[in-house]
Amino acid sequence: MKRPLSQLRGAVMATLVLAAVCCGLYPLIVFAIAQTAFRDRANGSLLVDERGVVRGSRLLGQNFAADKFFHPRPSAAGNGYDAANSSGSNLGPTSQKLNDLIKDRIAGYRQENGLGDGEPVPADAVTASGSGLDPHISVRNAELQAARVARARALPTKEVRALIRQHMEGPQLGVLGEPGVNVLRLNLALEER
Repeated sequence: MKRPLSQLRGAVMATLVLAAVCCGLYPLIVFAIAQTAFRDRANGSLLVDERGVVRGSRLLGQNFAADKFFHPRPSAAGNGYDAANSSGSNLGPTSQKLNDLIKDRIAGYRQENGLGDGEPVPADAVTASGSGLDPHISVRNAELQAARVARARALPTKEVRALIRQHMEGPQLGVLGEPGVNVLRLNLALEER
């Protein structure tokens, strides 16, 4: 009878020690390292305006619909830019629904930005990203929206284009992907003017 009790006591003690290490000590160490070495990233890469109000995250897209703002990529995440429901549309390249949706978006994009029928429209202006939360648009997409934004804000187009160049981000690690523009950061810069 003594042996089973000692085995039970050993098992309970091992469980308590492992629980303390895995559920207490390890998370505290990871939290301390993250807060010390990667504070901005660990706290969501938040963008704060000049009044100290959190306006969003550099990592998550937001919907802007007014003409005075640059518009992000379309989103298929939940009810649009819903971080709790991040996903793509799951519509494939042979989907008629996707083709119709893209045609409608192309027509809408051309109309709102005053583009001609033959003017090419950037793919990121009419297709959602895989997560539905992509915060960036291509530089070409931003440039095509510049005239509309300048008109709505009564600013010279040249000034809006300069702001785009100031907020252009290069490829990740210098080689991965194309240069892009973070829509939230660009729109916040416009609001500060």
